[in-house]
Amino acid sequence: MTPYPREEITAVVLAGGRARRMGGEDKGLVEVAGKPMIAHTVDVLRTQAAEVIVNANRNADAYRSITGCRVIADTVGGFAGPLAGMASALEASANRLLLTAPCDSPLVTGELGPRLHAALARDDAEIAVAHDGERMQPVFALLAHDLLPDLLAFLGTGERKIDRWYATRHTVTADFSDALDTFLNVNTPSERDRLERRLAQLGGRTAGEPPHPC
Repeated sequence: MTPYPREEITAVVLAGGRARRMGGEDKGLVEVAGKPMIAHTVDVLRTQAAEVIVNANRNADAYRSITGCRVIADTVGGFAGPLAGMASALEASANRLLLTAPCDSPLVTGELGPRLHAALARDDAEIAVAHDGERMQPVFALLAHDLLPDLLAFLGTGERKIDRWYATRHTVTADFSDALDTFLNVNTPSERDRLERRLAQLGGRTAGEPPHPC
């Protein structure tokens, strides 16, 4: 098995959306289990990358204070979606690979990067995307830095659909059907409340941490 190249990876937490379903409240700053959601995600990704950066189009000072990470805005205007955040992160990084995750999935697994990298290396691919057993989870991905010019050209045509860009590149999937909590995202206040109850039932587990051993 190819060793996991942590020092060659930059991770980005995508927090650049408008959060309409959360009443406009910046989702990454919403508290779950005692701290902002983005803090849970950053804590997990720090074990998987040489650097973690945050892609946010507002509240940059708050994100910087909470995470201690570099905060970058989209270089493509108009809240253009996750592809714009990925492109901006690629522009801000010199590392060979970019690991991506959203700010509203605080139970992201510590195996995200290693599993994606294993799939990427196995097929000598350009992009590896998480698959939950039924469909791709496209914002949980690992992609090669040298895709930046192609991604910028794709965005320059006015395209925004992440699946369409993936379809133009050598993209593979990695199986995460045994780690479905990774994809539990929080878009509304009621979803946040359900996650809080879920964590309480898990016996005080902090979001992003593995279950307590038996």
